[in-house]
Amino acid sequence: MRGVTVAVTVVCLLFFIIPVIAVTEDKYGYITVKDMNITLEQGRAYIDIHYTLDEPTRLIVLLLGKQDLKNRLLRILNYEDAEFVHIGMDKASLIVKDVSYNYGRGVYWFPAHRFNIMIPSLRVVTPQTSRIFQATREIPNGIGYFDNPG
Repeated sequence: MRGVTVAVTVVCLLFFIIPVIAVTEDKYGYITVKDMNITLEQGRAYIDIHYTLDEPTRLIVLLLGKQDLKNRLLRILNYEDAEFVHIGMDKASLIVKDVSYNYGRGVYWFPAHRFNIMIPSLRVVTPQTSRIFQATREIPNGIGYFDNPG
């Protein structure tokens, strides 16, 4: 009888421990981030984030709305003043105004930024260049760029 009790206890513990171990760094709750693109123009950041939702959650999001999904995406991005342009079941587009420092004459500095989860593939595009980061939690050092203000 003791053996059965111990076995049941071990199975129950494994039932609760394995999901915690299985959580990946690119997952936030029911959202798994696939990739993200940030395009910098005239001090603004246009963000496109691609993700998947856990299957049971998709139905709940469809029935109850997307407010929780929006809140979670904002926490992932770590931009408090981001505005949603579009949000879907696998992609969202946002804009962050005044994200870069404007030094005048079309010179901008996009500062270093830390996300709240690991982004598997991040592409940052400026008018001059494109940078790709793999499995990153941050944009280190910041990025300077020039943009025609007119």
